[in-house]
Formats: sequence, C-alpha cells, structure tokens
Amino acid sequence: MKKRVIVGLSGGVDSSVAAYLLKEQGYEVIGLFMKNWHDDSVTISDECPWLDDSNDAMLVAEKLGIPFQTVDLSEQYKERIVDYMFNEYEKGRTPNPDVLCNREIKFDVFMKIALDLGADYVATGHYCRKGTLTENGKETYQLLSGKDNNKDQSYFLCQLSQDQLAKALFPIGELQKPEVRAIAAEADLITADKKDSQGLCFIGKVRLPEFLQQQLKPKQGDIIEIPKAFGAYNEDKKDFDSKEEELEYLARKIKYTATDGDVVGTHQGAHYFTKGQRKGLSVGGKVEPLFVIDTDVETNIIYTGQGKNHPGLYKRALFVSNDELHWVREDLQLQTGETLEVLARIRYRQALEKATLYKVDSGLYVEFENNQSAITEGQFVAWYLEDELVGSGVIS
Repeated sequence: MKKRVIVGLSGGVDSSVAAYLLKEQGYEVIGLFMKNWHDDSVTISDECPWLDDSNDAMLVAEKLGIPFQTVDLSEQYKERIVDYMFNEYEKGRTPNPDVLCNREIKFDVFMKIALDLGADYVATGHYCRKGTLTENGKETYQLLSGKDNNKDQSYFLCQLSQDQLAKALFPIGELQKPEVRAIAAEADLITADKKDSQGLCFIGKVRLPEFLQQQLKPKQGDIIEIPKAFGAYNEDKKDFDSKEEELEYLARKIKYTATDGDVVGTHQGAHYFTKGQRKGLSVGGKVEPLFVIDTDVETNIIYTGQGKNHPGLYKRALFVSNDELHWVREDLQLQTGETLEVLARIRYRQALEKATLYKVDSGLYVEFENNQSAITEGQFVAWYLEDELVGSGVIS
C-alpha cells in the first residue's frame, strides 16, 4: 500500500515542488488548498490573492495528476489567529501570526482534516528538515533548520509538538531556493516563476495597519522622545544576591512616563506600532531617525529614541513564563535550577546568537552573550542546539 500524503498546496512554488517530489518518491499525493479568509475589504485593491492562489494550486494539481480540493478554514482562522492577534495588539504586545498559523491551523485543524481523509502524513513547502532519533524502540523527532540558510523557516515551526512532527514531511528542506525553482521549471509547473508571497500567513496580501484599524479604532496620542542620557540606562551596576536576581534585572522592562522626554509628534494609535519600528512615525528634523523603544496602550503614548544605537532599544536577557514555554524536544526540557547553552533568535531571519537558558520556578530566562535590539513582548524566542530547534516561548 502506498502511503498517503496530503500536501497543503498554497499556490506558491515551494508547496508545488513539495507535491511533485512526493509523487516522484512514490507516495499517493492529494493536494488541499486552505481558504482562510473571506473579507476582501482589507486585501490590497484589485487583487484577490486567495482566488489566484487557489487557481494556481489547482493547475499544479492538474499538471501532477493528483486529486485536489479546497477546504474553508476561515472560521477557525478568525477564532484562533485573527482574534488572538487583536487581543495581543490591544494588550500592547506584538504577536507573530505565522508561528501561530503553523501551530493552530496547518498542523492542527488542517492536519486533523488530512488524517480524517486517511492521510499518513501532511506535507508543506517549508524550508526545514525532520530528523528521527530511535532509542529503545521509541522514536523522537527533530526539527532541523533548512539547508538553504537564507530561506530556513524552522523558526516559524518553533511551536510544533512531537505528535505534530510525527505526521509532518518537509520535502524541500534539503534544497536551495534556486534548485526548487529549477525543478518547478523542469516539471513545467505554472508556479515556477511566481514571486514569494509577502502577506499574512495564507491570507494573501493584507495591509496590517488597515487590518488592525478595522477592529482597533484610531486614537490620537503623543510621540515622546527619550534622551540617550535617561537615568534608568545609566544606573550603577548593582550587586546581586543571586543569578536569578541579576537575570530579573537584565530582563526588566523600563517604565517610561510622559515627563521623561519631549513631545515630538502625534500618532493615530499606540497599538499600531511595535518596538524597533522606524517607519510611520513621520517626525522630521532629527539628526538621526527615531525608533520606537516602547509603546503604552493604556496612555496611548509611543516612546522613541534617536538612532539605532539608542540604549532604550537594547537588552541582554528576556523572560518566558511557564505557561508560554514550549519544548519541541520534551526529553531535553530543563528542570528548575538547570542551565543550557544554546543558540537563539528572537525573530525570523535573525542570525543565531549565543545564549544561556536558566530555568527558574516561574519560567525560563534567556541570557544572550551580546545585547539584542528590540526584544518585543508577544514575539517568539526560539533556541537551537547546532541546527536543531529544541524549544521556544513567547517573550513576556
């Protein structure tokens, strides 16, 4: 019996080639397109991306001679991704919809549909690899970075569980992007030269500010510039009674108030802005550009600093609370008091940085060797041992 694989065909080149390779490897392949969105009022005018994408996905399936259907997951997507996003933005945190979409939609809702259709595996066009370790007859799955360093997408899958990995396949993980395009061209797939999508996960080209404005009403507030000489940046290094006390200090959030700097402009809503952001502030006449160093959604104030080396942008440590801590490799989970040297990143495409994990009663500290710019609450930190992603968590 051939093993049955259901491929999430997105209408892009990566998932098209994933389906092609699986068919070549002798699997029984079925293509499924996920429709995650109905509201065209926030997609960029004159483009109906999901229609174009589902059409391209259908033509690829036709070319490969595999069955194809569309599944409408927009209800679950709204509930699990969109509502969560708005909720996070309202709290002044910056969520990562792509990480959530993989955990909640592609490898949960979509995977359940696939398994109901008799699938042995679900495959996607992600640039990452899966390894398997066997000990005493028990299999443990590894999430490994993609061979193409430039395209590695392991970070987006940092919340997957062992159960989800067990059923997952990543057929293009060993390939470089140019090889993927060459295979698509050779197989005469319509997606061979199609540009990579830049929209929210599977919604297509959505403008985030307009998208947010639908739910979060614009509200004018002040932009305040904090000087580099602000007191909290120049506190004397304290003597700490314990490592945990030091970590708590390094990971602390500096509290700003309206009197700590000068009003330099206005904005239309603090929840539209995120730490490290430079665009959209529209404040001129400065020696160096302004960057967002903090937002306060309660008072609707954006705090900014001049230049990308402003001390308000940098921290060396962050904290993840227990309820937002996730181990892909449950067998490597740290117990209270334990530490682990890792490589970590706090955003997609960031180079991996040396760090140490410290497990404490209430959660986990990640202390970096070097200061990190714009550590942002609500985003994910992921940690690796060499090229294996072993765990992740939401920055609190």
